Amino acid sequence: QVQLVESGGGLVQAGGSLRLSCAASGRSFSGYFMGWFRQAPGKEREFVAAISKSGGSTNYADSVKGRFTISRDNAKNTVYLQMNSLKPEDTAIYYCGAAAVWNFIMASMKDNYDYWGQGTQVTVSS
Repeated sequence: QVQLVESGGGLVQAGGSLRLSCAASGRSFSGYFMGWFRQAPGKEREFVAAISKSGGSTNYADSVKGRFTISRDNAKNTVYLQMNSLKPEDTAIYYCGAAAVWNFIMASMKDNYDYWGQGTQVTVSS
C-alpha cells in the first residue's frame, strides 16, 4: 500500500515557477514508476511527466518538455515536479501517481496507475 500527498501548488503569474512535491508512505516507493498528471476543468486527466524507479530516466508530455523537470529522492520517498516558464494553460489540479509498470509507454497512461494523491491546485494568471 502506498499513500501519496502532494504539496506546493498555488497561484503564480505567467512566466513564473513552482515546485510540486509528492511524499509517499510505505516501504516500496522505489518499486514504482512515479508520474505527474493534471486535470483542468471539463477536461480529462492528462499525462505530464514520469520517472523510472531509480530516477535515471524521465519522460515528458510535449506540452511541458523543456519547461518542467521531474525528479525523485528514494531515500526521502518523494517525487518532485519543477515547473518553470509557466503558462495560463498549465492551470489545473496536479496529481502524482505510483505505477507498478516497466516502461514509459505504460507510465504515460493514467489507467495503469495503482495509487493517486489528492491533488494540488496550480493556477497561472496571465
